Amino acid sequence: MPEKLLEVMELKKYFPVKSFLSRSREYVKAVDGIDFYIRKGETLGLVGESGCGKSTTGRTIVRLLEPTGGKVIFEGEDIITYDRKKLKNVWNKMQLIFQDPFASLNPRLTVGDALEEVLYVHNVKDHGERYKKAVELLEMVGLSSNYLTRFPHEFSGGQRQRIVIARALAVNPKLVICDEPVSALDVSIQAQVINLLEELQKELNLTYLFISHDLRVVKHISNRIAVMYLGKIVETAPSDEIFNNPAHPYSHALISAIPTVDLGTSGEKILLEGDVPSPVNPPTGCRFHTRCNYKKDICSQIEPEQKDLGGEHYVACHLY
Repeated sequence: MPEKLLEVMELKKYFPVKSFLSRSREYVKAVDGIDFYIRKGETLGLVGESGCGKSTTGRTIVRLLEPTGGKVIFEGEDIITYDRKKLKNVWNKMQLIFQDPFASLNPRLTVGDALEEVLYVHNVKDHGERYKKAVELLEMVGLSSNYLTRFPHEFSGGQRQRIVIARALAVNPKLVICDEPVSALDVSIQAQVINLLEELQKELNLTYLFISHDLRVVKHISNRIAVMYLGKIVETAPSDEIFNNPAHPYSHALISAIPTVDLGTSGEKILLEGDVPSPVNPPTGCRFHTRCNYKKDICSQIEPEQKDLGGEHYVACHLY
């Protein structure tokens, strides 16, 4: 079995909340003590409702956001302790694909300039070498080298996302964090980009953390899936296992809500009552208990620990 490339331990990211009415300092607990790992060459899907902390997790791992606490073990070393100089060497091996390809590209730079800029920052100083690499990157993602002189506004959404993928691959990373990379695209284009990511993974032996709220996409691309709710990971399991035998009530509700076009099926939809609680003042005990149909008295009092159900299936729930 491949070794772990990334291991996240008790990772926390709190954002301070300014209040004119209260002198006490409050925090949005966007990520509140999560644990997971990713093996070399595999894809871990991270799913959950909007606002649960998925994107914050990805950005904290690469240190675009400074963590409040915890560890991020990458290739055996805790990169949380690294200064900016040492981080530059890590960023050669760890890249991020953003949700909105248009917002993540500089509108004043041509595609060629955007790709060459990354190479220049990472010490490829020869212009001829940078140009040759930019051509290779575009062809790798299925685009013509003729596009090097064009600006981002001249491309479709799918083409822009391919350019962003090419930019992420410019420094030959080992880990790519895909933050909702297809949510802004049409369904047909989504399939093309997902297939491209899978092909690149096989060709370049990449490891993915794939963040999404679309469980259909996550099921297709992921080896394992972690389900996140209000800053906590409530369940982790192999992809097929979590869809066939979801253990946590929240996972079950998410899977039941997946739209289907199959005629004659009558799958029961689980409707969650109420709104997602505030991450500033999350519920005591299990954070999901305010919306859970199976809650017990203990659920509102004690936070459940991760329980091993076997076969890399872990769940944080008092039902087990």
